[in-house]
Amino acid sequence: MEGILYDIDSVNRLKVCVIVPTYNNCKTVKRVLDSILHYTSNIIIVNDGSTDETARILEDYTQLVQIYFPENSGKGLALRAGFKKAKELNYNYAITIDSDGQHFASDIPKFIDALESEGEVLLIGSRNMMQEGVPKKSNFGNKFSNFWFWFETGIRLEDTQSGYRMYPLQSIPVNYFTPKFEFEIEVIVRSAWKGIRVKNIPIQVLYDPTERVSHFRPFRDFTRISILNTVFVFITLLYIKPRDFFRSLKKKGIRKFFLENILESNDSNARKSFSIALGVFVGISPFWGFQTVLVLFLAVVFKLNKAISFTFSNISFPPLIPFIIYGSLKIGGYFSNNKTHLFLDTSMTFSDIQNNIHQYLVGSFILAIMMSIIFGLSGYFALTLFSTFKIKK
Repeated sequence: MEGILYDIDSVNRLKVCVIVPTYNNCKTVKRVLDSILHYTSNIIIVNDGSTDETARILEDYTQLVQIYFPENSGKGLALRAGFKKAKELNYNYAITIDSDGQHFASDIPKFIDALESEGEVLLIGSRNMMQEGVPKKSNFGNKFSNFWFWFETGIRLEDTQSGYRMYPLQSIPVNYFTPKFEFEIEVIVRSAWKGIRVKNIPIQVLYDPTERVSHFRPFRDFTRISILNTVFVFITLLYIKPRDFFRSLKKKGIRKFFLENILESNDSNARKSFSIALGVFVGISPFWGFQTVLVLFLAVVFKLNKAISFTFSNISFPPLIPFIIYGSLKIGGYFSNNKTHLFLDTSMTFSDIQNNIHQYLVGSFILAIMMSIIFGLSGYFALTLFSTFKIKK
C-alpha cells in the first residue's frame, strides 16, 4: 500500500462501484467478493447464467446488488447490464474485476489513486505477461490486441485485454453491438475515438490452473475479435483518420499544423520526402474511393509519416481534379494508339474519361510517378534548406 493515496471514503465521494461478472466460477467467486468488501460494498454482481454452485454462494450476499441472466449470454452483455445498473444507481465510475481469481482487490486503491490524480480517464490494469505461469497463448493474444488497438487509435498500451478496468460511465459510448469477449475491445477503441484518455496502470495477476476457469474459446472468440478488428481498421482508415486530420488542421491552423507535422517532425528529411512522394502518387493515381485507405496502409507498411502522406494525398481536391484528369488524358495520349485530343474547357465531360479509359489510366499512373518524384525531390531540398537555416540560426 506504500505510495497509495487511497481513502476508503474516496470510493463513495467519487461515486465508484465494482462490477463483478461471473459465470461458473464457484471455486473463486466467494474469495473475490470477500476481498472486494475490504475496500467497498458498492458491488454489482452479474451472474451470467451460471449452472454450477455460483447461485447458491451468492445467496450469502443479499446485501449486494445482483443481476441474474437465466442463460449464459456472454461477458459483453453481462458488463453492459452492469454498466446500465450502475448508471441507474448514480455511479460515475465502474471498476470491473473478473471472478476467476486472477485479479487482486488490493489493487483497487491504485485505480482510485489514479482517478484522483488523472481525472476523467479509462484505466486498464497492466499485467506482467512475462511472469511465470502466464500461458503463452495469453501473451501472444495480448500483443496481437495491443498492435491493433495502436493501429486503430494511435495509443500505445502494454495490456489491452485485462478485464481489471475502471470505466468513466458518463463518457463511454452508450450503445454497443458486440455481446461476448470482443466487447472489451469495442468499448476501449470506441472510447478512444470519442477522445477519452485510455491508460494502463500496473496490477498484480495470479494464474492458478487448479482454480481458474477460463471461458475463452480460442477459435471462436479469436475469430470474433479478428472480425471486429477488421471492421475497426476500415472505419479507422475511411473515417477516423481523416476526421482526426481535419480536426487537428482546424484546431491548429494550417501554419501550425505544417510546422509541427512537417518541418519540426522528428523524422529524417528523407523519410518526410518519401512520405510526400507517397501521398502525391496515391492522390493522383486513379484509386478513387480508396486513396485514404491505401495511403495510410502504405505509410504504416513502409514506416513513413502518416500525417504527411495523408496531407499530400489530398492533392486531388476538387479545384485541381479537372487539371489532373486533363493531364492524365494528355500524357496517356502519347502512349495510346487511339488517342483523343481534348481541351481543358467545359466541353470535357466524364464520358470523355469513360470513352478513353485506357488512355486515362496509363496517363494517370505516369503523371502520378512524375509528380511524386518532383514533389519528393522538391520537398527534400526544401526541408534540407530549412534544417540548414535552423542550425545556423
